[in-house]
Amino acid sequence: MSLSRRTAARSVRMLGVTAASVALALSAAGTALACDISEFSASAACDGAKGLITVTDKDPTGVPAEITVFLENNGADLRQVGSAQTVKGSNKGVTISFAEDWEPGAIYRIHVKAVKNEKVLVDKDIPGNLTTPSAACKADDTSTPSTTPSSTPSDSTTTPPPAGTTTPSASPSDSASDSAAPAPSASNAPSAAAQESNLAETGASSNTGLIVGIAAVLVAVGGGAVFFGMRRRGSGNR
Repeated sequence: MSLSRRTAARSVRMLGVTAASVALALSAAGTALACDISEFSASAACDGAKGLITVTDKDPTGVPAEITVFLENNGADLRQVGSAQTVKGSNKGVTISFAEDWEPGAIYRIHVKAVKNEKVLVDKDIPGNLTTPSAACKADDTSTPSTTPSSTPSDSTTTPPPAGTTTPSASPSDSASDSAAPAPSASNAPSAAAQESNLAETGASSNTGLIVGIAAVLVAVGGGAVFFGMRRRGSGNR
């Protein structure tokens, strides 16, 4: 009986130690997942000529946090920048902006207050405060540069000739071309060469007289032959 009691007591002790360990682990996990001031950051930025104070929340639990920004002067709040804003963070980070025409080297205090289920998780300032850059925001230069007229004279302007010089007259080729008579129009009359060629084709050439003389001789010879033949016939009949 005593052995069983000892065994039961040991078992109860082991269960108590295990339960305590689990509770501590759950408590640590809950603390790790809770909203923390280290998950908040701030910076000074520009939107053209306008200044901005931006705050980024990287709380993965997305606990709503109220952000308030104050301008500092010798360690005291000079004024509040705008109104307080609420942000719900994420793993990638969620950013909110406060419009502020900040001056170079100005110091701002950013206060964070996060409450969940009526339990205050964060009620602190971002460590180190925020100091703005040494250069102020500048507006974008969109002005168009003015164009100055060129001092070089244009090509279209000509320099007049000096006094006492004569302007050369029109070139001989121009006067010759202007005074040249128009080309004669084509005539319908046949040229001399064409007439000669036509006469040669019809037989009216310089050889016509020779041909006529030869023909007359042949006619005379034929007539004499006929005459002598007729005389021979008459003498034979006798």
